[in-house]
Amino acid sequence: TTPEADAAAKAKANEVLAKIKGGADFAAMARQYGSDGTTATGGDLGWFQQGRMVPEFEKAVFGATSAGLLPAPVKTSFGYHIIKITAPKTAQTYQV
Repeated sequence: TTPEADAAAKAKANEVLAKIKGGADFAAMARQYGSDGTTATGGDLGWFQQGRMVPEFEKAVFGATSAGLLPAPVKTSFGYHIIKITAPKTAQTYQV
């Protein structure tokens, strides 16, 4: 909420992101450093559709064109998020 607290949170997010980029396990880092309801699942949000998350988060997630770790933490009203895309958005349809 203060500029100092925001800077500290951003620095911590960047530190954790660097660990993951250096080979640390994403799920283990989410369990250790996460502060939301996904710590028990290693940061896994599962599948979700547009309109379910805050705009900044959705823009980052649904703007990804490939699977993998996003290059920088994403700031929302809930804090900084390290995002790993497991499968990008698809427009593929199936006829059954």
